[in-house]
Amino acid sequence: MPTVRDVREMAGEETITMLTAYDAPTAEIVDEAGVDVILVGDSVGNTALGYDSTLPVTVDEIASHTGAVVRGTDDALVVADLPFLSFGYDETAAVENAGRMLKEEGASAVKIESGEHTVELTETLTRVGIPVMAHLGLTPQHVNREGYARQGTTEESAEEMLDLARAHEDAGAFALVLEHVPANLAGTITEELTIPTIGIGAGPETDGQVLVIDDAVGLGDWSPSFSKQFGDVRGEMERAVSRFRDAVESGEFPADEHSHVEETVDDVY
Repeated sequence: MPTVRDVREMAGEETITMLTAYDAPTAEIVDEAGVDVILVGDSVGNTALGYDSTLPVTVDEIASHTGAVVRGTDDALVVADLPFLSFGYDETAAVENAGRMLKEEGASAVKIESGEHTVELTETLTRVGIPVMAHLGLTPQHVNREGYARQGTTEESAEEMLDLARAHEDAGAFALVLEHVPANLAGTITEELTIPTIGIGAGPETDGQVLVIDDAVGLGDWSPSFSKQFGDVRGEMERAVSRFRDAVESGEFPADEHSHVEETVDDVY
């Protein structure tokens, strides 16, 4: 099983692969495929819980899904997302929420949607033994302020992002997710840091790539323009469900081989 140190040392040496997972069966598949890092993302709100955004996701929900993913994983590094309002306003509560993911659910690290307000928290968490993966660029928990637009598109905002990346590295973050930013900016940040960068909609020059599992396998009914579907799981599920319905309605299922007759039961009648 790779450690946080192993992932950090992959910067500039090996390409890092990361996918989300929210349950044990999916985690098992991702793990067996040899993906380096599994992120229990707050994207579970959109993909599995029926929410319109990540904002309603609770600490309890992330904890439950993290425990399930850990139980389905043997080799990949499991990182738990800290959901909206579980950090950033009270450091004690943030440490407790982050610590719960490691101590009770078995994650190896947490991911934090980062900004000026998380530099000191990153340092605190790292100091008490909670590894932190930072996250800059498009941060969905700030959708009400920033929307879903590409970030870092002006000289000022690009410089600010670079400064924040450096600050979080100095604070002890072991890796940095860059989401929906210009590829040349992601390349510059990657060159400037010694910790690995993991891109999503950030071009090819980062140290690794991450996608939401539903986007990668083609499970959702929509995916962002910067993702790629490597399968058609939704289509296959639709076909399987339709075949089940047809088989039941026609009487084809269950057939004799799907049933068991116990002769002694006849004595009851």
